[in-house]
Amino acid sequence: MARQLGKAAKTSETAGAAGSAARLSFLQQQFEAERLDAFVVSHLPNVFYLSGFTGSSGILLVTPQDAALFTDSRYTVQAADEVHEARVHIVRGSLLNAVGERLARLRARGNVRRSSHKNVRRVGFEAARLTVLQKHALDKAAGAKVRWLPWDGKIEAARAVKDADELRIMREAADIACSSWQEILPLVKPGIRENELAAELEFRMRRKGASGPAFDTIVASGPRGALPHAHASPRAIGKNELVVFDLGAILRGYSSDLTRTVFVGRAPAEIRRWYAAVLQAQQAARDALRPGVSAHQVDAAARQALRRAALDKKFVHSTGHGLGLEVHEMPRLGRGEKSILRAGMVVTLEPGVYVEGTGGIRIEDDALVTQTGAEYLTCANRELIELE
Repeated sequence: MARQLGKAAKTSETAGAAGSAARLSFLQQQFEAERLDAFVVSHLPNVFYLSGFTGSSGILLVTPQDAALFTDSRYTVQAADEVHEARVHIVRGSLLNAVGERLARLRARGNVRRSSHKNVRRVGFEAARLTVLQKHALDKAAGAKVRWLPWDGKIEAARAVKDADELRIMREAADIACSSWQEILPLVKPGIRENELAAELEFRMRRKGASGPAFDTIVASGPRGALPHAHASPRAIGKNELVVFDLGAILRGYSSDLTRTVFVGRAPAEIRRWYAAVLQAQQAARDALRPGVSAHQVDAAARQALRRAALDKKFVHSTGHGLGLEVHEMPRLGRGEKSILRAGMVVTLEPGVYVEGTGGIRIEDDALVTQTGAEYLTCANRELIELE
């Protein structure tokens, strides 16, 4: 469970660059079936996935013949170093205007030369990623003859299945999160503040090679643990209360996501029962996780386990989500989700119980869907830890 920072991963090393040619080719092969003449890619994680570019300002224009990256002069050297399968255009002014003008020029050139570019009429775009004003800028620059077609989810669907290089990085990112959390456990004592522990976690992840936290690190103690998306606050941790840690590392563009819950003191029987129920729910989700099942089935398995413990109404979010270049990717493991799981997908399994006034318990791991079932990428201790 995490909230993404809303920025593209910043790193000088990329897993995406090596596979850019194959990824672009796969995307271009879908153009004919969709009757697309071009596709404007504006979502930065998708730009990275297709081109290897890690800057914070970039748009990729893909046609059936080639691809072009539009960025600004801050990234002249960086783009030349990272991007090998697309022409780089350094733009002064609006990138959206430059892309639209490029489409207009391609159409005009095609009409003169009678090339395939004369049919640049049907252009896909990521409708879920553009504001109304941004779309208006594209419209104006490209001209009235362009028909804009929402084409969302195509790249995200490809990203959902990780290749060997991506999985290698994600294993390393998971190890960084796990080892960093284990290292700070001796610091978890009454009197230390939540934000102090969050800072320690982020420092240790960076020291181990992460480019930063994958999201705002959560440390939520006592009653604040009942807030699934609590921020680390100045609150001092007290004796005899639960503490929820939710952390992740970005490594070479890819994220990990780990949640663990500890008890400061000797846990009473009721807390032990809740914790055991959440652990059983996570195990049930893992047992259900395999190729060919729906995302809903995995979520239902976790809920059924909590229902047997009469705690299902205290579980207020989905069982998990896809993980990779973004903290929240396809597929979502929730009620009614019909996505079919495939080998190579990485998802979180994170059932939780939240009791207002007392606190929360969440156990989250990153799991790889394999040909025969599931494998955890995260390895931190899952049993209840009591810090006395």
